Amino acid sequence: MCVVFLSSFDALAQVPLPRASPVPRMQVAPQPQDQISIRLDGFELTRYHYGASQRRPFLFPVNGPAGRSLTRLGNIRDPHGHRHHNSVWIAHHDVNGINFWTDEGAGKIVHRRTLRFMDGKDVALLEMQNEWIDDSDSNKVLLKERRQMEFFPLDDRQWLLIVRLHLEPVEKTVTLGKTPFGLFGVRVATSLSVQDGGGMIRNSEQDVNEKAIMGKRARWVDYSGPITSKETEGVTLMDHPSNPRYPTRFHVRDDGWMGASFTFDASCTIQREKPLQLCYGLLVHRGVPTSQQLEQFYQHFVATSHEGGTESDPTNSLP
Repeated sequence: MCVVFLSSFDALAQVPLPRASPVPRMQVAPQPQDQISIRLDGFELTRYHYGASQRRPFLFPVNGPAGRSLTRLGNIRDPHGHRHHNSVWIAHHDVNGINFWTDEGAGKIVHRRTLRFMDGKDVALLEMQNEWIDDSDSNKVLLKERRQMEFFPLDDRQWLLIVRLHLEPVEKTVTLGKTPFGLFGVRVATSLSVQDGGGMIRNSEQDVNEKAIMGKRARWVDYSGPITSKETEGVTLMDHPSNPRYPTRFHVRDDGWMGASFTFDASCTIQREKPLQLCYGLLVHRGVPTSQQLEQFYQHFVATSHEGGTESDPTNSLP
């Protein structure tokens, strides 16, 4: 028997690839168990969960530049009563009287179809079709939802999420009742909370923490705090100028909660021939930016959303 050993990998032929294209920095990577990972240069920014066992789709983790999630599932002080606080999610407490907010409610937001994936140098895009279903009435569909999520890389592993919602009633009208619970919710990591960590809440009106911010109108609200023993990071929830009732009222708590409350003051009736369209931004940032810097981020969100998200290059242009 004769055994031949190659002394160098140089002996292996290298076959050139025809028309080799650059590998996209931003990638949408479907995973098992109805999950989709969004990645920047292989680093997971977040993961979209939409399985049938869930009462509603959500994003978790929401990783900051340090590689740790800036959000969590549930409230450390009330893990059972707040188990519906799934990191970053869309829901509403009163849709034609049906509760889509808590896990005990009859409402369930169900994934029906993946409409589009897109990888790219400067953006990843995910578009889904969902239905808002009343479990108590033979799975009656109240709303059809189209949800588009665009993920933009910023410098220094910071990133921006733009969420576009299209809500269309199946019957002639659907009413979103008056409530502070809905439509966009964020539960931050415990270390970011004012009450249980070392965090701070600020808004675009220069207010600080729950007592000053609760129920007030603002363009944005930021929740920042320590994420490691040496690093601070945060998330900023942004309301878009095109939204009805802009600027929205925000529902915030020192225990680590913030939400954009579309129906804080009054109910909203959506007509089938005139669907409700909303746009929100979520910034994931390093450190504790000044209010001026957060306003720059906000203006960038507005400009990027008007561009539609496919041609913009947000890198290296922000504080």
